Amino acid sequence: MSRILLKTEDHSRDSAGMHYVYPVISRRAGGVSVGINLNPNNACNWRCIYCQVPELKRGGPPPIDLVLLERELNDFLDWVQSGDFMATRVPAGARRLVDVAFSGNGEPTSAAEFSDAVAIAGRVLAAHDLAGKLVMRLITNGSLLDRKAVQAGIARIGMSAGEVWFKVDTGTSAGLARINGTRARPEVVARRLACCAALAPTWVQTCLFRLDGELPAEQEVDAYLALLAPLAQALAGVHLYSLARPSLQAEGPRLGRLEAGRMEEVARRIRQLGLTVRVSP
Repeated sequence: MSRILLKTEDHSRDSAGMHYVYPVISRRAGGVSVGINLNPNNACNWRCIYCQVPELKRGGPPPIDLVLLERELNDFLDWVQSGDFMATRVPAGARRLVDVAFSGNGEPTSAAEFSDAVAIAGRVLAAHDLAGKLVMRLITNGSLLDRKAVQAGIARIGMSAGEVWFKVDTGTSAGLARINGTRARPEVVARRLACCAALAPTWVQTCLFRLDGELPAEQEVDAYLALLAPLAQALAGVHLYSLARPSLQAEGPRLGRLEAGRMEEVARRIRQLGLTVRVSP
C-alpha cells in the first residue's frame, strides 16, 4: 500500500492504492474520512468550475464491482483498526476516524449500484463494530433525487443514522449554469432538496469564492436565501466553505478564496432563517 502522508489540501483518490476506497483528512468532518469513489473514471453529470478532479468529463460511472468494493472497505478498516495506518499516514492532530463518505470523482448517485453500495457499507461497518460510531455520509449534487433507486439508497443512509451533504451553491438558473454547469432550475433543486431531507438528515453544502476577483453577486445571495428559507425547518444546517485546494478546471485561475469575514456575513444571514451554519474558510 502507498506510503502517502495525508494532508487536508490533498484529497488524492489513490492514497491507499485501492480502486474504490480512499482516505482523506476532511477539515469539515474533523478527521479521517473513508471515501468511497463510485466514479473512478472521473465522470460527472455536472461540471463545477471549482472541482479538483483531474481530467473531469461528462458522463456516469462504469459498472461497480461490488465484491471488490466490499473487500477494499474491509481491508482498509482492518488496516485502521489493527495496522499502522493512523501512526504512519496521518498527522498526530487528525488521528480520528469520523465517517464513511460516498463522494469521489463524480456524482455518487449516478452509479446504478449506489443503493447496493450503501448496503455494503452498512454491513462492513457492522462487521467492524463501527455501526453507530462512524457516520455514513453521501456528498451529492442532488440532481438524481427523482430516481426511486437513489431515494432507496438515501433512505438506507437515513435509517443507519447517516446524513447527506447536498450541494447548493446558488439560487438562480444563471448561477447554476455558470458555477455548476447544469441547466437545473432553482425550483427543481429546492424540490429535490426537500425530498432528500425527508429521507435522511440533510446539510446543505455551499462553496463561496471570488470569481475574477469579484464577490458573489448580491442577487445571487438573495436568491440562495430565498431557496433555503421555506426548507429551513426540514434541514439539519448549512456548511459554508471556500477553496482549500486549487480547481483543476479551465476556470481555475479565475477563482479565489473568499475571506473569512465575508463568509461570516453570509452565515449571519443564513442563521437569521433559523438554520445552523458551520463555516470553513
